[in-house]
Amino acid sequence: MPAAALSKIEQAKAERCGLELEAELDQLAHAGWQQLDEADLTIRLKWLGIFFRPVTPGRFMLRLRLPNGVINSHQLELLAEAIDRCGEHGSADITTRQNLQLRGLLLEDMQPLLTQLQTVGLTSKQSGHDNPRNITGNPLAGIDPDEFIDTRPLVAAIQAELLGIDGPRNLPRKFNVAVGGAADSFLLHNDLAYLPSIYAGELGFTVMVGGFFSAQRNELAKPLGLWLRPEQLAGFSLAVLLHYQENGNRMARNKSRLMYLIDQLGFDIYRQQLLDAYGQPVQVHDGSHLVDQPPRSCLGVNQQAQKDFHWLGLHVPMGRLDADSMFELSRLARTYGNSEIRLTEAQNLLIANIPNEKLDQLLAEPLLLRFSPKPSPLQAEAVSCTGSKYCSFAMIPTKSTAQKVLEQLELTLQLERPLRSHWTGCANACGQPYMGELGFMGAKTKHNGEMVEAVKVYLGGDLGASPKLAELYGKAIPLTELADQLKPLLVEKFGAVLRG
Repeated sequence: MPAAALSKIEQAKAERCGLELEAELDQLAHAGWQQLDEADLTIRLKWLGIFFRPVTPGRFMLRLRLPNGVINSHQLELLAEAIDRCGEHGSADITTRQNLQLRGLLLEDMQPLLTQLQTVGLTSKQSGHDNPRNITGNPLAGIDPDEFIDTRPLVAAIQAELLGIDGPRNLPRKFNVAVGGAADSFLLHNDLAYLPSIYAGELGFTVMVGGFFSAQRNELAKPLGLWLRPEQLAGFSLAVLLHYQENGNRMARNKSRLMYLIDQLGFDIYRQQLLDAYGQPVQVHDGSHLVDQPPRSCLGVNQQAQKDFHWLGLHVPMGRLDADSMFELSRLARTYGNSEIRLTEAQNLLIANIPNEKLDQLLAEPLLLRFSPKPSPLQAEAVSCTGSKYCSFAMIPTKSTAQKVLEQLELTLQLERPLRSHWTGCANACGQPYMGELGFMGAKTKHNGEMVEAVKVYLGGDLGASPKLAELYGKAIPLTELADQLKPLLVEKFGAVLRG
């Protein structure tokens, strides 16, 4: 394609792969971030997981890769040390892809930290921009008494294939992959999702494609009409991404996600091209699968598949961690479990493999007053994007706003069940407002003659047997009035009861 036809971002990517910057990090840091080429600073560094944040100039974010959301105490302690050195600037966020983002880092921190990550089996490679993002799976994989299949080795195999020497280096846009292992999963917002499915008495996966959220369009993934055996997922995933790399739209970024390519080709042609690229026998399939319920919260004390062992799910308000809490979580996982911690797409976490005899002592630990195993129904499944504190696109401070509003509502309302809410700062929808029973999107609206911070409200997202996206409800509501206007809505739509 002629260079003149490429967008500015595509030209920068075509000129040089961001992975090449790793060997130059020390040199770039010594020169100072202000001296970096703009494309290096805002685009190419993201191939290493390093993000320049305009709202915190000089302080960078590092996004990791944690396949299936699994991390251990030793790894978490290293990350805690990294943000502890940042003082008041340091923090970490659990993301909606079972991942962690570290904030407050300096550019000179990056080269030594990336080296340390390698020594403990972690990487941040290709975790941002136009790359395959963190691959998600059942957060209870391997300990779930209700799972159909352990997703951890499948997710690990896909990541190894995609990040390998033959993997994609220059996709048209970001690409999300997920593997379901139980009846409940966050799956259909992914570009490529594998749902457990039985064919001819054999457990495998039906293939779903094209899910995504954006400012222009939102889609749930649709059946591709193919069924794969577990050992085929990694190779097929590579074929899908290489085909997308070769054929995706590079002239209009707002029309370059996978579903636009599928629309352009049509499902039948797209499917045949993938089969030709993959080159191995694949079973044609009707798209039926075993996923028929919303994700479990994973919170509280739960019996594992392994006799006499439990996992403990903890609520992390808005997914925000600091160094002290990360050090303490590491200690708890090492003392009471087998050092393993799992992250969920609801931005919570769980400590795995706790023997029966250690449960009571763990439940008495002071950290559980902050990260509760039994949060309130409004808090338990509240999800939030970064918000305006760290993101220049966000129109409101999502995390602090969500926390304040939910606490206000809890003073006067009582709910019998958890209510899943998703908060996002802008139309890019990183907080996935369309997936919530209640969704909130940052906006501006006129109030008393002035433009003020507000949210648009979305209702009706369903992740169960008949999944659907939430739809816009009414006009934007000023943040100062949000709690009061939500009260009657929660009573009418979700059975909330006014406290006496």
